[in-house]
Amino acid sequence: MLRPASRAVMLLIAFSVISCDQTYTPKPKGYNRFDLPAHAYVSLPDTFPYSFEYSKHARVLKDTSWISDRYWIEIYYPDFKADVHVTYKVVHNQDSLKGYLEDAYFLTAKHQVKALAIDESIARTPSGKTVVYAELTGEVPSQFQFFTTDSTFNFLRGALYFNTAVQNDSLKPAIDFVKVDIVHMMNTLQWNSKNAPKP
Repeated sequence: MLRPASRAVMLLIAFSVISCDQTYTPKPKGYNRFDLPAHAYVSLPDTFPYSFEYSKHARVLKDTSWISDRYWIEIYYPDFKADVHVTYKVVHNQDSLKGYLEDAYFLTAKHQVKALAIDESIARTPSGKTVVYAELTGEVPSQFQFFTTDSTFNFLRGALYFNTAVQNDSLKPAIDFVKVDIVHMMNTLQWNSKNAPKP
């Protein structure tokens, strides 16, 4: 009869023999899985000087940053940990418009250090508004930015951010999903003069 210590040694030898018969194959690096829902939209509350349709899979939150203004919001996607920061400013005169445009281009250009490319495009919405889009590739904190203005009173800018350490190539399905929503937001954008602040 084997002693307990001898049994333990025999079991150890048996396990090592069994494990030696199997070859280990390292698994390739995987990507995050995103279960993407169908695109569906709801209207922004009519308490803003602008309105648009945003994803029903997102929530509208007040921008709580220290520089935030009254009509700045975040379109937050809890499933992706993504935010579309939307800022709104009143155009007081051509000098203020010039400053807003310079800021918009500067905020995009700040990402040049990490961006592999910044592709800008200009689109016309169904209601005739011009929107400038900037798509950024590489390990940048903001992957998609946009702005639009009527040049006389309203200026609206937005930027997409993900609150995660996951690399952007892994986030691509979620980035593409939110980009479709942003384009829809801009295609449904209207200015609400009754809620607009005084210039």
